[in-house]
Amino acid sequence: MVVRTSYSLEFFPPKDGEGEARLWDALESLKRINPTFVSVTYGAGGSTRNRTIGVTEEVTHRTNFPTVAHLTCVGSSRQELISILHMYKAAGIKGILALRGDPVGGPRAPWTPTSDGFTHADELVQLIHEFGGFDIGVAAFPDGHPGSDGDSKKDIDVLLRKEFLGAQFATTQFFFEVSKYEQLVDGLQARGSSLPIIPGILPITNVKQLQRMAELGGTPIPSDVAKSFGAVENDPIAVHQLGIELASQLCEDLLTAGAPSLHFYTMNNATATLEIYGNLNSAN
Repeated sequence: MVVRTSYSLEFFPPKDGEGEARLWDALESLKRINPTFVSVTYGAGGSTRNRTIGVTEEVTHRTNFPTVAHLTCVGSSRQELISILHMYKAAGIKGILALRGDPVGGPRAPWTPTSDGFTHADELVQLIHEFGGFDIGVAAFPDGHPGSDGDSKKDIDVLLRKEFLGAQFATTQFFFEVSKYEQLVDGLQARGSSLPIIPGILPITNVKQLQRMAELGGTPIPSDVAKSFGAVENDPIAVHQLGIELASQLCEDLLTAGAPSLHFYTMNNATATLEIYGNLNSAN
């Protein structure tokens, strides 16, 4: 029996009409993947809240794919978060990715609590679970959460707490080394967790993108990866090809390691995801 690999897709809310057209073109092209869900992100500091709701609602209505909207603790009181949950439910959104979120100044800016708000994502998970009616996802970090200072036990403790409070799956920050994913999953399972950990895949097709995403998310770039991209950084076509090759191999290795599915950070563009999808299917 052939077991079909499942995929999910992540988009961000476009800023203008041109960006919106690109998003819908990408989603139309990616329909062939038949994603298990489509997620839409929040901007830093919750800055795209209304667009996130609007885009996620429209994806729901246009495609009938299950949708997962991001929700963060940033800038919202408990009552405001409840109001957003009501809006999500009315929009037909099926799932929520519960995140602490980045402060307005970016991921490395100091955290400023909102009056009657939350400081940690586990509080948000508990609220969503008590509200009811949503699948609840959370974030996982194979390379370690930036705030954990390399303490992998702390990361596992946090995920176990979120699972206990109602989280049903986790998607990871992008990463490069399968061994880091395996260590996270093994550590959770050793503590009795059954939380599915879905690896997040970011196809690197631009060297500046690689550097920026790694800096923002705190993802270390392995020396061999940096060296490979450095050797071709002045050749955009070669950079793109290398990025697809590395991501395709990472996906194959993750599936061999038992990953339950794959989550693609599309950057609102279908090309790279479709190339990797083609490579994976030609290999089977």
